[in-house]
Amino acid sequence: MSELTLPSDFFWGVATSAYQIEGAHDEDGRTLSIWDMFSRRPGAVANGENGDVACDHYHRMPDDVALIAGLGVDKYRFSVSWPRVQPGGRGSVNAKGIDFYSRLVDELLEKGVDPWLTLYHWDLPQELEDAGGWPFRDTAYRFAEYAGLVHDALGDRVPTWTTLNEPWCSAMLGYDTGRHAPGRRNFGEAMRAVHHLLLGHGLAAQELRSRGAASVGITLNMGTHSAASDDPRDVDAARRADGLGTRIYLDPLVHGRYPADVLDDIAARGVELPVLAGDLEIISTPLDVVGVNYYTSHVHKATEVVPQGLPVTAMGWEIVPSGFTDLLVRLQRDYGVPMVITENGAAFDDLDVVDGYVADADRVDYLESHIAAVASAVRAGADVRGYLAWSLMDNFEWGYGYAKRFGIVRVDYETQVRTVKQSGQWYRDLITRSRTAGRP
Repeated sequence: MSELTLPSDFFWGVATSAYQIEGAHDEDGRTLSIWDMFSRRPGAVANGENGDVACDHYHRMPDDVALIAGLGVDKYRFSVSWPRVQPGGRGSVNAKGIDFYSRLVDELLEKGVDPWLTLYHWDLPQELEDAGGWPFRDTAYRFAEYAGLVHDALGDRVPTWTTLNEPWCSAMLGYDTGRHAPGRRNFGEAMRAVHHLLLGHGLAAQELRSRGAASVGITLNMGTHSAASDDPRDVDAARRADGLGTRIYLDPLVHGRYPADVLDDIAARGVELPVLAGDLEIISTPLDVVGVNYYTSHVHKATEVVPQGLPVTAMGWEIVPSGFTDLLVRLQRDYGVPMVITENGAAFDDLDVVDGYVADADRVDYLESHIAAVASAVRAGADVRGYLAWSLMDNFEWGYGYAKRFGIVRVDYETQVRTVKQSGQWYRDLITRSRTAGRP
C-alpha cells in the first residue's frame, strides 16, 4: 500500500452526470436538450439509443444515494440538468426541477456525503442551440443567469461548484467533428464556442462568488502529448495537440491570456477568437480548484496519433498511468492551482452477475495503477486534494449508447437492478483502509 500513500486530508468520491443517468426526459417541466435531439438523429448514437430512461435515477435517487453512502465516499459529484431547472434556458426556475436537486442534496447530507455540483455537463437547452448555441456570445450570459438561479436554490448546502465539464468536448466534439451534440462540423464555430464557454465560466464564477460560493472551479479533460521523435513535424504535432487540448483553456483561465502560438495556428486556418475588451479579465476570475479528468495520453507523429503497444480499455484508449503523473506534475508547475481528480476510470466488457458478483479485475487494476500515479504526483509536489472515480454506475455513454460500461456499480438496464462490482468493493475497501491506517 506504500505506493498508494496520500495525505491524511485527501478525499474520495464518485461522479456521474445528469443526462447519462437521470432519465425522466420529459417529466416535471423538463424541456429538450441538445442530447435529446442529437440522439434521435439516425446514426448519431450506437443502436439508436438515448437517455430517455438511462438509469432512471430521477425516480430511484434515494436508493442511489444509499448506494453511494455504502461505498464510504466523502463526496459525490453530480451535474444539474439545465433544461430541467430552467426550461428553454431562459426565465425563472422550474420549481419541480430544482426540487429534485434539493432533495438529492438533502439525501446526501443526511448520509454524510458532501455534494459536489457541476452546472454544465453538455445538456444545453435545445432552444439556446437553436438561437446559436455556444458559438453565440449570448449563450455565455444565459449560462451565468442559470448559475445564479441554481445557487439561489442550493447554495446554502452545496460547498463546491464546478461551472463546466470538459469544454474541449463541448466545443470540439460538438461543433468541429460533430461526434457529440449538437453535431455541427465547423472549426470556426468550434473556436468561437471555446471562447464563449470560457466566458460563460468566468461570468458564472462571478455570479457564484457574488452569492458567497465557498469553492468555485472548472473541470478539464487532459492528457500528455508527446512527440514520437525529434523530427520537427512530430514535435510540432505534439505542440499543436497540447495547445488545443490544454493551453487554450488553462492559459486564459489562470494567466489571463490565450497562448500566442495557438492563436497563430488557428489564424492560419482563417479563424480568430471573438475576444472583446474585458473578456480575459472575466475568464481569469480566480479559481479555487481545477478538476482534472484523465483517461489516456498520446504520442504524436506528424499528422497522426501513434499507438505505443500498451493495453487498451474497451474504448480503445491506451492505459497510460505514467502519463497521469506527468500531467499532474506539469499542471502544478505551469499553473499552480489546487487540483482534484474529478473523473478517472475505464470501460471494460464486464461479465454478467454470477451469484451476486461482477468480476472486473481489469478495472481494479486500472484504478489501482492510476491512484498510485496520483500518489506519485503528490510526492513530486502536485497539489491534488482528492479523487472521484468515474463512474458510480454504468450509464448512457454518449455516442456509444449503452455498449460501454464505466461503472463500479453494474446496472441491468432492463430491470434497473444495481450490483456493486468487484471494483466497487475494492474501492470501498481502499477508502476504509485509508481512514483506518492514516490514508492507505
